Amino acid sequence: MNMKLNLFLLFTFFLVLTASAQIDSKNKSIVISAEEVEDPKQDNELIIMPEENNSAKPDDKKENEILLPKKATLPVAKRKDFSMIKENKFRNPAELYQKQLKIALKLRPDSEKSNNGRSTTQFFGEYRTKSKTLNIVYRDHGAQDGDLIRSYLNGFVEKQRVLLETQFKGYFTTLKPGDNVIEFEALNQGSSGPNTAEFKVYDKDGVLILESRWDLLTGVRGTFTVIYTPEEE
Repeated sequence: MNMKLNLFLLFTFFLVLTASAQIDSKNKSIVISAEEVEDPKQDNELIIMPEENNSAKPDDKKENEILLPKKATLPVAKRKDFSMIKENKFRNPAELYQKQLKIALKLRPDSEKSNNGRSTTQFFGEYRTKSKTLNIVYRDHGAQDGDLIRSYLNGFVEKQRVLLETQFKGYFTTLKPGDNVIEFEALNQGSSGPNTAEFKVYDKDGVLILESRWDLLTGVRGTFTVIYTPEEE
């Protein structure tokens, strides 16, 4: 009996010793010495990181970045004030008007125009009225070609410069008691010549006192006299 027990213990001890030896053999590591290589790149186990390309543009690194176009600033021309009158060219609007009229009508010198107009003062008569106020109207009885006139009352200018048109236009004038001399002067002969005008004179009640027409050369006047006699109160 003791003999069997001793054999069992001996067999168990042998098994434990064998198992312990196997476990120790598994924990032992195998050391492999590194092989020296002249060029590190030839080592197959050596990992070499690629060099960074510094020449790439910053925008190339941002593949997913959305780039917005830059706004271009367009040049803006400086605005100039519009004017029909050029600076330092015309002294006043009247000169500009006369210049434009001459260009439009292509006025010729008086020496090149018709000389069939009167060269001396034309007298239209003498008239009496009890009206202190007169309405004087005039127009170009020929083609409208730029005829200009000036009107006087007793030697004083009433209308400095009037362009005759195809329609009647005029003004009101006030008489003094006695004789009143009314004159019209031809300032030019238009584009064809002579200066052609038709005029009418009305009293304050619209009664026609005088009507006539003239054909004058430049500088010649047409005249008439109105005698004003105030009504007795």
